[in-house]
Amino acid sequence: MNRQELVQLIRERKSYLCIGLDTDIHKIPKHLLSHPDPIFAFNKAIIDATKDICVAYKINTAFYECQGIRGWESLQRTVEYIPKEIFTIADAKRGDIGNTSTYYAKTFYETYGFDSVTVAPYMGRDSVEPFLAFSEKWAIVLGLTSNEGSRDVQQLQLDGGGFVYEQVMKTTASWGTPDNMMFVVGATKADVVADIRRLLPDHFFLVPGVGAQGGSLKEISEKGMNKEVGLLVNASRAVIYAGNDEKFAEDARAVALQYQAEMAQYITL
Repeated sequence: MNRQELVQLIRERKSYLCIGLDTDIHKIPKHLLSHPDPIFAFNKAIIDATKDICVAYKINTAFYECQGIRGWESLQRTVEYIPKEIFTIADAKRGDIGNTSTYYAKTFYETYGFDSVTVAPYMGRDSVEPFLAFSEKWAIVLGLTSNEGSRDVQQLQLDGGGFVYEQVMKTTASWGTPDNMMFVVGATKADVVADIRRLLPDHFFLVPGVGAQGGSLKEISEKGMNKEVGLLVNASRAVIYAGNDEKFAEDARAVALQYQAEMAQYITL
């Protein structure tokens, strides 16, 4: 999916909601456990209930990889089931060099057909560039993440002023363009989002941390939007685990609609 298509979808749906299909086999409704592929059965129901509300789905591959081959099969069924007009994210946080990165990119872009993959930039340029070599695919670079441990490295202050995450984002941005690179910017760091937007005025930000982690959609929207919205705000647990009985998908839809309704107030496209 290219940038114009993504922006058009946001405009049409008045939504920049990304739903995280971070599906934990231990948290899905018990009645699904007898299904031949309970993870896919859960995801299918969530997708059916929300596919007209969101603009993206994010799949954290850890929840699938831990299941072995069955988990990878669930992942593949899920990606294939997502409507083609919706942006897909492999939240795999890959980062290596040379041919290894190229094959990671092939895995997610070609074998599984994702539109994007999250990438760790700390091994440098040759770990990120292979993900930028595919037409209409996106590398989503870890910038300032929402976890407390981001203080350990990302938020260290540099001797010359500024922070490690700022230097990493500014440097990484020069390797790609706003048409093939996004950045992860955590919603729990809303106080610095405006500064990051000034640093990167044209890039899309993937924003985790709204909902269960306590990030404010209002703050992120006010401080992080650009002229094309430029945000994909992710909600995972708050949406997909909104209910835990036979009506779980309806409950998920209700929460997703609340997010979309609030987003529609902020969109000025």
